Amino acid sequence: MSYPGYPPTGYPPFPGYPPTGQESSFPPPGQYPYPSGFPPMGGGAYPPAPSSGYPGAGGYPAPGGYPAPGGYPGAPQPGGAPSYPGGQGFGAPPGGAGFSGYPQPPTQSYGGGPAQVPLPGGFPGGAMPSQYPGGQPPYPSQPAAMTQGTQGTIRPAANFDAMRDAEVLRKAMKGFGTDEQAIIDVVANRSNDQRQKIKAAFKTMYGKDLIKDLKSELSGNMEELILALFMPPTYYDAWSLRNAMKGAGTQERVLIEILCSRTNQEIREIVRCYQSEFGRDLEKDIRSDTSGHFERLLISMCQGNRDENQNVNHQLAQEDAQRLYQAGEGRLGTDESCFNMVLATRSFPQLKATMEAYSRMANRDLLSSVSREFSGNVESGLKTILQCALNRPAFFAERLYYSMKGAGTDDSTLVRIVVTRSEIDLVQIKQMFSQMYQKTLGTVIASDTSGDYRKLLLAIVGQ
Repeated sequence: MSYPGYPPTGYPPFPGYPPTGQESSFPPPGQYPYPSGFPPMGGGAYPPAPSSGYPGAGGYPAPGGYPAPGGYPGAPQPGGAPSYPGGQGFGAPPGGAGFSGYPQPPTQSYGGGPAQVPLPGGFPGGAMPSQYPGGQPPYPSQPAAMTQGTQGTIRPAANFDAMRDAEVLRKAMKGFGTDEQAIIDVVANRSNDQRQKIKAAFKTMYGKDLIKDLKSELSGNMEELILALFMPPTYYDAWSLRNAMKGAGTQERVLIEILCSRTNQEIREIVRCYQSEFGRDLEKDIRSDTSGHFERLLISMCQGNRDENQNVNHQLAQEDAQRLYQAGEGRLGTDESCFNMVLATRSFPQLKATMEAYSRMANRDLLSSVSREFSGNVESGLKTILQCALNRPAFFAERLYYSMKGAGTDDSTLVRIVVTRSEIDLVQIKQMFSQMYQKTLGTVIASDTSGDYRKLLLAIVGQ
C-alpha cells in the first residue's frame, strides 16, 4: 500500500504490520486492578472545572500553524503535575483551523520526482482498476478539506449536566442486568472532560466509585473500551505504556505508536503522569525493556524535544537528505545514529521536506530506504515517525486496518486508537481509511466486532 501524500512511486506494503500475536495491550479482564492512583487528586473527587463553558482560556493552540508551542488539543497546560480531569485541558480540539494535520497541498507534484515505478503487490482490498500502472494507484495527498485543521468525532455535549448523567448511569446499573444502551448513549456523546465530571458527580452523589461499579457490570472488550473512555487522555497513554512493559515480554508496537506519534507537549505530560501515577521513571523502564538502536530511538522520543517550528528550511532538508543517503544507501553498512539524530530532532514539516528532497536525490523514497537499511522494531519506529510527518491520520488508519485484518482482532489496538483519536483527528482518519481501503472504517468495525462493544465503537466512530 502506498502512503497518502507522497511522491508518485507510492510505497510497498508494510510487511507484517503489526506483527501478529505481539499486540494485545491489555491483560485479560480481572487481572489488572484498576490503578490505585486514579483519580490522582488525593482520593477525593475531581475538582469541578471552572464553569466557563468550553474551551477554557488558553487550553488550545492559537489558530493556524501546528500546535502553538504550549498546547495541543487534548493536552493539559504545561507546568507542574498533569492538570488532570476537570481542568480545562481535555476538551475536543477547536473546530476551526487549530492544528492542521500536516496540510498537503491538494495537487502534489514534487518536481523531478522519480518516474512512476509500478510496485509489486496489489492494493489493500483486492485488485485495482487496470488503468493504474502496476495496479497501484498514485497515492492521494490529503484532500484540501483536511488542511483546514482536524476534528474529532466526539464533541462536548451542549446543555451538559453531570449529575443528570451520573443518575442515568446509576439507574442503568441498578437491579438485575445492566442497561448497556443507556451507558452507551451517555459515554459516546460526552467529551473526555465531561466524562471526568460525571465520574466526580457520581462519587459525590452516591459515595461510590463509578469505575468500580462499571467494572462489576461489564466484562471483556466492552469493559476495556468503557474504562479507556473514562481515563484522562494523558493518563491513558501513560497507562498503555506501563501495560506494554509490565510482566514478561514487551509490546513494542504500543511503545512505537504512542512515543513516535505524539507532540512534545503530550510526551512531556505522559512522562510526568507516568512518574506521578505509577511512581516509575518512563526512561528507566524503556531502558530495561528494550535495547540497541531501538532503545536509543525511544529514549530520544521521550525527551519531547523535537523542533516544532513550522517553517521549513529547504537548505537543511537538502543537507539532511544527503546525510541520510550517505548514512544508508550510499555506504556499506548503516550509520544508525545519523538516522536517529535527524528523525528525532527535526519538526514534522521539516521531515516531510527532507523526504521529498531525498526522493528527488536518491530516486527512491526514504521509507523504502529505511526498510532496506533497518529491520525489526527500530525499522517500525523510524517508519512511524516518517509516516506521521507525511500524514498522521493515514498512519492511524493503517494501524486500524491491520488491527482488524485477517483472523481475529487486535482489540487493544482498535480500542486505543479509536479512543485516543476520538477528539483529535478521527474524522480525518475515517476519510483516509475509506480512501486507502475502499471501505469505511464503520463497515470494517461492524464486521469484526459484535454486541454492545460494536455498538459503542460505532457510536464513537460516528456511523
